[in-house]
Amino acid sequence: MQTKNPQRPVSFKVKAPMELLPFVMQSLSGVSRNRAKAILSGGGVSVDRRRETRHDFMLRVGQNVEICTRKKGVELRNRFVKIVYEDRHIVVIEKNPGILSMATSHHAYCVKTVLDNYFHLSHQKCSAHVVHRLDRDTSGLMIYAKTISAEQTLEHNWHEIVTDRRYVALVSGRMEQQEGCVESWLKDNKAFFTYSSPVDNGGKYAVTRYRVVRSSPLYSLVELRLETGRKNQIRVHMQDLGHPVCGDVKYGNGDNPAGRLALHAFRLHFYHPVTGELMKFETPVPSSFIRVFDR
Repeated sequence: MQTKNPQRPVSFKVKAPMELLPFVMQSLSGVSRNRAKAILSGGGVSVDRRRETRHDFMLRVGQNVEICTRKKGVELRNRFVKIVYEDRHIVVIEKNPGILSMATSHHAYCVKTVLDNYFHLSHQKCSAHVVHRLDRDTSGLMIYAKTISAEQTLEHNWHEIVTDRRYVALVSGRMEQQEGCVESWLKDNKAFFTYSSPVDNGGKYAVTRYRVVRSSPLYSLVELRLETGRKNQIRVHMQDLGHPVCGDVKYGNGDNPAGRLALHAFRLHFYHPVTGELMKFETPVPSSFIRVFDR
C-alpha cells in the first residue's frame, strides 16, 4: 500500500467492479461521503489518466485510479470547454457545441482564448496551439499543444500519431446498409459551400467509413471513422447518402430532434508527441442523441 501524501496523487488498481464514489471512500479509508464527493467534483480523481467526476462511473478490473486530495489552485470552469487531460506539453479537452476551435476575423471568442486565459490565471507560461479543428456546432474531444515543439510534432506527423479518431452522428432516416464507405472529392465554392463529386473536381479526396449503431424508422445513430480530415467531410458525405446529420442547417433537411447539430467526436487515440505513450480518450454519446430512440 502506498503512503497517502496529500500533496501528490495516489494510485490505486481496481480489483473488482465498483462505482467510483464508493471506490474513493474505500481507498481513502476513513474519508466521509461528502469529502469523497468534493474530491470528485473538484477534479481530484482520474481513471486511466482521464479526469472523472461522475459518482456512478463504473470501474472495471485492472483500471488505474489516481486520487489527489489536495485542493487545486485554479480550475477551468467554462460551459463550453472541459479539460480531460493536461500535462506540460499538451491538453486534451471536450468541447461543447457553440464555440469555435480558434478565432476568425469575425469571432474572437474561441477554445484557444478560453485555454489561454486559464493558462494565464494558473501561472503557466504557455499558450494553446491549434493542431486540428471541430466545427463550431460539433462537440467532442480535441488536442491543443502547449509548446511549439509539441505543436510541430503533432502537425507534421498527424496521420502517424493519431491511431483512432471517431465520431458519432444522429442522422435522418433509417440507413439502407449497416456499414459502408463513402469516397468523393470535396470542393468549396465562393460562398464556402462544400460540394461533393464522385470524380476529381479539383477538390480534395475524402474517405469516410460508417457503421450503424442503432436505428429506427426515423433516425439512425452512426459511428464514423475518417480516413481523411476534410472540411465538412462527415456532413457532406452523410448528405451524399441521403441521410443528413440532424440539426445541420447547411447540409441538412430541417430535421432537428436533438436541438443541435448531432455530431460528436467521441474517441481520440494518439501517441503522445513527447513521451511516445499511447493515449486513449473517449466520451459518452450525448444523451440528446439517444433520447430520440426512447420516444
